[in-house]
Amino acid sequence: MREKLIEDIRKACEELAVFLEGKDSSNLEEDRGLQLIVEREFEIIGEAMNRLQRADEEAFAKITHGHRIIGTRNILAHGYDIIDHRILWDAFQQDIPQLLKELKFL
Repeated sequence: MREKLIEDIRKACEELAVFLEGKDSSNLEEDRGLQLIVEREFEIIGEAMNRLQRADEEAFAKITHGHRIIGTRNILAHGYDIIDHRILWDAFQQDIPQLLKELKFL
């Protein structure tokens, strides 16, 4: 279970990189299709992190900002009308690379 969840997170991070390659924050703010893709990948990351926390608290504790990642997923799922795509862009730029590094050690 743990390995599948880690793989799901890694895959969603990598897919974000593919969809956002060559893009900038203005592309994300202006392109509704791209927004939907990015939102979905962040939802997958957050849900898999939530399940990882329940399945393996020790592994989850090694993830920087694990609770914040889950919180982002909850906002995307329940606060669809308050999503700030600049925050998602910043998370992609700053947090996803760190998350991928940490996943390698789990």
